[in-house]
Amino acid sequence: MAPSITSKNVPTPDIGSASEATAAELRSSLYDRQIRLWGMEAQARMRNAHILVITIKALSNEVLKNLVLAGIGSLTEDLGAQFFISGESVGLNRAEAAAPALQRSNPRVAVNVDISDPRSKGAGFYSKFDIVISTELDLDCLLYINDTTRECNRPFYAAASYGMYGYIFADLIRHDFIIEREKSDVRTELKQETRTRSVTAVRERKDSGKTVEFVTKQEVYSPLRSVISSKVDSTWRPRRRRMVPNVLPGVKALWKFQQAHNHLTEAKREDFAEMARLIMEANSNFIGPFVENATSEMAPVAAVLGGILAQDVINVLGKREQPLQNFLVFDGDTAAAPILALHPEGEEDGAA
Repeated sequence: MAPSITSKNVPTPDIGSASEATAAELRSSLYDRQIRLWGMEAQARMRNAHILVITIKALSNEVLKNLVLAGIGSLTEDLGAQFFISGESVGLNRAEAAAPALQRSNPRVAVNVDISDPRSKGAGFYSKFDIVISTELDLDCLLYINDTTRECNRPFYAAASYGMYGYIFADLIRHDFIIEREKSDVRTELKQETRTRSVTAVRERKDSGKTVEFVTKQEVYSPLRSVISSKVDSTWRPRRRRMVPNVLPGVKALWKFQQAHNHLTEAKREDFAEMARLIMEANSNFIGPFVENATSEMAPVAAVLGGILAQDVINVLGKREQPLQNFLVFDGDTAAAPILALHPEGEEDGAA
């Protein structure tokens, strides 16, 4: 089991006692451009946020890099193909080896290391963090962590890259965010917009002769345990069915394979046969390329997925913009990354 980052000289952060970022610190040249982009309040939330990233490989490297540079408060992390580790790190735990380089990239961010099994921890541990990000883990481990983060009401992300393919899953439980826009002639109503999203509040402000509207919306999420039972079927609208890439049933088949064999698929006959059976159960003809890519890491794919995931985390912390709802699938063959709202019952929302 991949470990998670508590440094021998830096304690695991305690959200309840964390000091608030000062206005002077936030206005420093390091964060000035970001404050102009998303505002002081959003930057303050990031500066006081504590993020747990489990498993450090190519994808999580990209996530960590973007979050550290954005100026989050602290990272506790767990370590492939990555730019935070040199040849001198051979023999060390990946998280411990990566920590110094991460710390140097932004000294204001506290980097912590935890090398124990994520399944050995309960709600008391996970409740210390504002967001939990799990990468490259098997389904059973993801389900345990997501169940626990739900127990302590903490947002959860899962993600993995398989060569040319990959996914990001988000369970933010219940998330409020604000859309800022110029007021139009059409009145914004408090109403249910989709199955998962509703408008809960509207306020206005005059700005340079224009009326700016701040619309508060809320998204409701399903846990991974429910999402894995969701299927592409005849109840889906035709447009949405056309946008579902073969990677989705491929990911689900790979999860089942890992549960049965406790390892990822390899490019050998018996694994091809098993994955063919599992993917055919999911009504897909997509087999060979996915199996061949399952154990590989590609820097460009990791960079794309890591950038998307880190940006969504930043949006969630800042409570700005529409968050990912709830399953993004990346297909490197077509350079497509549709977002599917997968839920356990009824017709789902359309792909984004």
